Amino acid sequence: MHCIARNFTALGTPCSFTIHGTSQENLHTLAHDLLAELERLEAKYSRYRADSILSKINKIAAFGGMVVVDDETRTLLNYAQTCYHESRGLFDITSGTLTEVWHRGLNHLPSQAHINQVLLRVGWHRLKWDEHCLDFPTPGLTLDLGGIVKEYAVDRLVTLCRNSGITSGFVNLGGDLAVIGPQPNGEPWQVGIRSPWDKDYPLTQISISYGALASSGDYERCVWLEGKRYGHILNPLTGWPTRVMAAVSVWSPLCVMAGSAATIALLKEEEGPAWLRDIGWPCWWATTDGAVGSSSGLAHQGV
Repeated sequence: MHCIARNFTALGTPCSFTIHGTSQENLHTLAHDLLAELERLEAKYSRYRADSILSKINKIAAFGGMVVVDDETRTLLNYAQTCYHESRGLFDITSGTLTEVWHRGLNHLPSQAHINQVLLRVGWHRLKWDEHCLDFPTPGLTLDLGGIVKEYAVDRLVTLCRNSGITSGFVNLGGDLAVIGPQPNGEPWQVGIRSPWDKDYPLTQISISYGALASSGDYERCVWLEGKRYGHILNPLTGWPTRVMAAVSVWSPLCVMAGSAATIALLKEEEGPAWLRDIGWPCWWATTDGAVGSSSGLAHQGV
């Protein structure tokens, strides 16, 4: 059994994958294809690249207008719309406009009047979506697929591996990961769930043989203003950062589902733990006051 492991940077974050197979030549070809797929997705959906499809959409959205999208983008927008409705408006890919208020370098709390003004340009309900065409009757909206594309990319790479006959390995993009299959000896992969208070110390370790694990948290990007801590996860209904949940990790069959579930739970604040228990997937969370919780068996059993 041969093995190829790669560590690299993509989508603005440290990434890696490990794949096992019987042919070294086929593994090298597949590794090249995986990196090419990541480059394709980044070129297509990065809001920091002026030539990306997402940037072209946002240029139209800035002034109002309509744009027809391709099938892949349609699938992502349909999923974003589902998350928006399931979360009752908390998971909203238009919320990136709020970074005009909560930007890096902020040294004082923004006024409620400023927040309210920006909120007039936030909300999936302010655009029209009919499966292939986006219509922006309200100028100034901005779409950001950052909460979906990275996890979608994980699932895409896993699919490419399985379609190539790979049955052992994993893909890790910025801490969101999916398992192609167990280790060559049949043992599950050991994955540490990072502490929101100490990046070098995992709070727990779980065993994963299949499925995906994704996390959401505000522990890496936060500011202290007037003696209080404010994270970078912004509530699109209030315009303010979340304050209750520090980190959430969720296991599900697909990484894109795990990632959106983790983000929704974090946005639900005090209701997050109960909502996580209700969805029925193994999960773990930590609150900003130091409390830690998990669904039954996550820290002790394999998934």
